[in-house]
Amino acid sequence: MRHPVGERRRVRVRVNIRRARGRAGWNRTSLLAGEITFNADRIFLLFPCADDHVDLDEQTCEQARLNYDARYDGRVFIGVTTTGVYCRPICPTPHAKRSHVQYFPTAAAAAQAGFRPCLRCRPEVAPGTPAWNGTSTTVNRGLRLIAEGALDEAGVERLAERLGVTSRHLSRLFLRHLGALPTAVARTRRLHFAKQLISDTNLPMTQVALASGFGSIRRFNDVFRQYYGRPPSELRRLGKRPGSSEGEYVFQLAYRPPYAWNALLAFLAPRAIPGVEAVRDGTYRRVIALRDVHGLLEVTQRPEKHALRVRVQLHRPELLLQAISRVRAMFDLNAAPELIQQDLRRDRLLASYLRLCPGLRLPGAWDPFELVVHAILAQETSLEDSAGLMGRLAERYGEPLTVSGGIDLARTFPQPPTLAVSDLAGIPPAASNMIRAAARRRRAGGPGHARG
Repeated sequence: MRHPVGERRRVRVRVNIRRARGRAGWNRTSLLAGEITFNADRIFLLFPCADDHVDLDEQTCEQARLNYDARYDGRVFIGVTTTGVYCRPICPTPHAKRSHVQYFPTAAAAAQAGFRPCLRCRPEVAPGTPAWNGTSTTVNRGLRLIAEGALDEAGVERLAERLGVTSRHLSRLFLRHLGALPTAVARTRRLHFAKQLISDTNLPMTQVALASGFGSIRRFNDVFRQYYGRPPSELRRLGKRPGSSEGEYVFQLAYRPPYAWNALLAFLAPRAIPGVEAVRDGTYRRVIALRDVHGLLEVTQRPEKHALRVRVQLHRPELLLQAISRVRAMFDLNAAPELIQQDLRRDRLLASYLRLCPGLRLPGAWDPFELVVHAILAQETSLEDSAGLMGRLAERYGEPLTVSGGIDLARTFPQPPTLAVSDLAGIPPAASNMIRAAARRRRAGGPGHARG
């Protein structure tokens, strides 16, 4: 059934709760903003959804599960009560009986309900939940800050303060839209990234714990025993890790097909900053700098796996989680193309473009400040000239690359503190003034400020 735009409706998610005591009768109560119906064995969480195109009712979820539908990968997670495991819709294991299956909107909600991640379909590599998937602006901003590590160094109270709401209201919003508290979302994010590092790299366990944001190796081991039912060392023995040199890491980041990779590269190529970025032979490469640490990034498509292959050269593994979060945003890996097309093809002109190039994504940028400078220069010059001026800024004010980047990658893009006090010779005067103003604002932590 279709719903008018903006109309609120209810989506039912069943959550399994294990208790040692006897069964209780049916009761009704309210949990923050989410209304629940529960007994001792199950909780039925009902939460409103504002997006009329996200129709993840029980029948839709069931069809996605039975058809191994990749379009719903990362948008719904399947808990199996007989095994206590949660899976992706594309999991190749034999289907469980319908009576033994429960559906969750996020991995964090499934984990919070007591389910363990599946070791076969690996929920940690699933595409992320679309940011506009019925969530509020506050939740979207909260997710972005959590992805930047906001809860790694501070609590929910500080996160809520940055968002301009109380911690209670923020918890209410997260439960309503994601089915899990902010702390559960952050914990699942750390846990999934740690599992990916264990399975796909040769990093020692102490560095895996550090890179994934765990404060101590003891906490790291305890969380894995709690959520996977086994220690991290046992999970490593089960994994198949490709060989890689020290300081180099390879990740497979899944997306929902189709993905118009060539169209995305055609957009990025003329905007590539000389000496900082390069697009060649179906591959995007660039210099990265995180907390004054230089590195290299290389991204290619693996269409047969519905994934992007990301190679990161970085000698500080604790910065990997932040780097991968930026890559996901830059290449719009959380998008749900089938929902996007559902909206855009209502327009006759747009529908014809969608047929010619399905799977279009919204390109992002590695650094918001870099994007602001590019936009300022593009207002004063042509696209080609603005890219050249960006390269001139990198050559004059950027730092020489401290790792080997080949002939075409040699410098970092200058940081805001540098541009804020530079004369910017060779840049049009109006653009120079705007760039310095933007740099001062960024340096002071204004809009567009990001960690790193």
